[in-house]
Amino acid sequence: MKQTKQLLVYLTLMLSGLKSVEASDYTLNLMKGVTKTSNDIYDLHMLILWICVIIGIAVFGTMFYSIYYHRKSRGHKAEQFHENTTVEIIWTIIPTIILIAMAIPATKLMIEMDDVSESEMSIKVTGWQWKWEYEYMDNGIHFFSSLDAKSNEARQLGSDIDPKTVPHYLLNVDKPLVIPVNTKIRFLFTAADVLHSWWVPDLGWKTDTIPGFINESWTLVQKAGTYRGQCAELCGKDHGFMPIVVIAMEKPEYDLWVKGQQALAKVEAAKSEKEWSQAELMAQGKEVYTNNCASCHMEDGSGMAGTFPAITNSAIVIGDIESEINMVMNGQGMMPAFGAMLSAADFAAVITYTRNSFGNAVGDLVQPSKIKSLQAALVSTDNDDEDDD
Repeated sequence: MKQTKQLLVYLTLMLSGLKSVEASDYTLNLMKGVTKTSNDIYDLHMLILWICVIIGIAVFGTMFYSIYYHRKSRGHKAEQFHENTTVEIIWTIIPTIILIAMAIPATKLMIEMDDVSESEMSIKVTGWQWKWEYEYMDNGIHFFSSLDAKSNEARQLGSDIDPKTVPHYLLNVDKPLVIPVNTKIRFLFTAADVLHSWWVPDLGWKTDTIPGFINESWTLVQKAGTYRGQCAELCGKDHGFMPIVVIAMEKPEYDLWVKGQQALAKVEAAKSEKEWSQAELMAQGKEVYTNNCASCHMEDGSGMAGTFPAITNSAIVIGDIESEINMVMNGQGMMPAFGAMLSAADFAAVITYTRNSFGNAVGDLVQPSKIKSLQAALVSTDNDDEDDD
C-alpha cells in the first residue's frame, strides 16, 4: 500500500512537468540533458504528453458522464442508430488537426537533429567488441576507450568485490571522450564487427554503429561536466561492459588536454621503437591481459570449458609464436581482432606474458618493433581492400 501511494505521488509530480523524480533506481520521466537538442526533446515530450492527457480526460470524461447519466436505471433507453455523418466527419477532422499540430514541431526537431552543417570539429566513433574507438579528425588524436580497471576487476567471476564499493560501477572508462563546450561537434559512427549503439542520455540522442556504414549526429554541450552512457544495442557477451564517458571542458582546458594527448602519442610511438626486457614485457603484459583477455580466458588462464579455451597449455600459446601473433592480430571465432586495438608495445607485451604465465614457460618474447611492422602491413592491406571496393 505504501509503495502504491509513493508511485501515485511520483506520477502526480511527473505530470506536473517537474524534473525527473527518482524512485528507487529508476526515473519516471525523461531527463532534460545538457544540450539544446535534449531540452527540445524534453519540451516536445511534455507537449505531446499534455495533449494526450487532455484527449484522455475529454474522451473518458465524456464516456463516464454518458454511462452515468444515461443509464437504464434512470429511465433512459438506448438510441437505435448506427451512423451519423456529421459526427464521423467531426471525429475524423479533429484528430487529423491534432496529429498535424503534433507532427509540425516533431518534424522540425528531427530535421534539426539531422543537420550537421556548420560543425566546428569532427570525431569518428567506431564500436568494437567490446570497447569504443575515438578518432579526432581535426587534430589526429586517436585512442580506444574501455571499461575502467576497478569495474573490470569487480565484474570478474569470484572477485568477491561488492560492486557498490566501486565508483560509477560499469559506467566508467580508462580513457574518456573529451570535448569542448559551446562547440558544434559532428560525430561519424561506424562499427568494426557487429552492431553497437552509442548512447549518452544527457546529449539527448543515441546512434547505431553499423559495420560498413556511416551514421552522422551532432552535439553542442553548453555546460562543462562529466556525462555517462553505454552501448544500447545487444552486441555480444560483454555488451554490458562497454560504457561511454564524455567530459566536456571549457576551451582553454580542452586545448591543454589536446596538447597532452599529442605529447602522449609521441611517448607511445617511442615505446614501439625501444628494446624491452622480458621483465618489462611481462609486467606490461599482465595489465593488458587483465583489461582485455581475462573476462573470457579468466584471470588464472583457465578459460571457460566449451566456450573460451584455456591459456594454460594451449597448443597455440605454447606452439609457434607466429601462429599466436596472427590469431590475436586478426581474431578467430568469438575472439576479436586486437591488431587495431592494441599499441605495438601492448600487443608484444601480452603475447610475451601469455607464453610465460599460467604454467606456460616457453621462454621466448616478441619486441614491439616486430608488431609495429605487422600492424603497418595490416593497415596497408585494409586500405588496398577499400580501394578495390
